[in-house]
Amino acid sequence: MDIFTRCIRGWSLSKTIDHYLAKAALQMALGKGKPEIHHSDQGVQYAAQEYIKVLHNENISISMSKAGSPQENGYAERVIRTIKEEEVYLSEYIDFQDAKQQIGYFIDRVYQYKRIHSSLGYLTPVEFEQDWWFNHRKEDSPLDSSILCPV
Repeated sequence: MDIFTRCIRGWSLSKTIDHYLAKAALQMALGKGKPEIHHSDQGVQYAAQEYIKVLHNENISISMSKAGSPQENGYAERVIRTIKEEEVYLSEYIDFQDAKQQIGYFIDRVYQYKRIHSSLGYLTPVEFEQDWWFNHRKEDSPLDSSILCPV
């Protein structure tokens, strides 16, 4: 998640929590832009050598919350809670693929395009980012839609 815009840049779903899961989400996010800083908790998936190597190769600074300090990763905790409360707990999935498809739809279409955030002036992440880029680009430069909260 980009904490400035609240756009979810990358996500993945797996039956196991490991570095492959985290790396898949990271690679999706990197396909949509490169952050200056990557923040996570100290889960083994984020501390795995292969995961760290990707961040180093992209020259992305690494930030990790202290062990046992979930309040330092509040944005991630909150978005996971939102996904659970507004999608997972309200749905019955046929199987894993159905869950992945429906959760993906929620993240890519509902959360990004329809869910307003009070912290964004009651705009959706996509609206906020588009508005910000439009108001902060140079007069003579066109708006590059490839940098917007893509799906």
